[in-house]
Amino acid sequence: MQEVRTILIGVGQLGRRFCRLVEAKTPHLRERYGLTLRLVGAADSRGAAYAPNGLDWGTVAAVKERGGSLAELEAARPGWDALALVEQAEAELLLEASPVNLKSGAEPGLSCIRTALRRGMHVVTPNKGPIVLAFDELHRLAAEQGVALRFDGTVAGGLPAINLAARDLRGATVFTIEAVPNLVTGYVMDLLADGLPYETALDRARAEGVLEADPGWDLEGWDTAAKLVILTRSATGYPATLDMVRRAGVEAVRAEELRAARKSGYRYRLLARARLDEAGDYRLSVAPVPLAAEHPLGRLGRKEMGVLFETDIYGRLSAIIEEQSPLPSAATMLRDILDIFT
Repeated sequence: MQEVRTILIGVGQLGRRFCRLVEAKTPHLRERYGLTLRLVGAADSRGAAYAPNGLDWGTVAAVKERGGSLAELEAARPGWDALALVEQAEAELLLEASPVNLKSGAEPGLSCIRTALRRGMHVVTPNKGPIVLAFDELHRLAAEQGVALRFDGTVAGGLPAINLAARDLRGATVFTIEAVPNLVTGYVMDLLADGLPYETALDRARAEGVLEADPGWDLEGWDTAAKLVILTRSATGYPATLDMVRRAGVEAVRAEELRAARKSGYRYRLLARARLDEAGDYRLSVAPVPLAAEHPLGRLGRKEMGVLFETDIYGRLSAIIEEQSPLPSAATMLRDILDIFT
């Protein structure tokens, strides 16, 4: 039996669902994989707790589900924040699930990941910010320390898009990447095509739990652009950056255009595209695009995401996920953990 001492940063929607997932899957992990995850530390925006003998996954989830803070736990460490926890806790694995915050330089996630890698911890994160801003640096740190950096949950929720890109396309030249990696934009555009007013569509998306607190991050295309950068770098090695992406959001298309497209058999989606040009560079764009039903991504439902790769030796590959709740996104952390330790 292998026991992995684990730190969890961020206990929001994904973090607390991951806690419940580990709680439910612990017998399966032990029996199938010989693996036990011992949570020794956890931090949210209001405090941190550290218990070398272990925190209970279910208790941490319950505190957050009722709106509490980890600072209330008996194991709370007054004055500690997420970074202090990573600096001082003894652990083999960091799970970094704090909110994406590019406006603050992807903090505190970026500093936590840097520190964990330098201390010789493996890192698993669904947080796009640090990967977008410091892709090369973080991979270099991981290589120098001989540890793993996994981030399959950064693109398209529970869809293994990064695994497909980085592992299963090896040896290929990727001519085109097309992806619908953001769920809420398609959901909102479908509601607008139904005839709902814009604010009503947003309210519906919030009620469903698919719209971020800052709706602009999704609806202006920033989330999709960040995911495109990560996907392009993982699939091709091309040094894509966020400022290379030509970006337009949901508001670039009018409601009447959405309705007309549907009547003609098309469906609008906020499409991320990377296309190889004759000079060997990739042209990156994000924009609402009407997709025909024959297009693999033109058949996506309101809670589906997908990715399409066109390559020289593997042909045309596509993958789709239906994600009715954030659980598959949280489960990507478990998938990455098993990739590292089993």
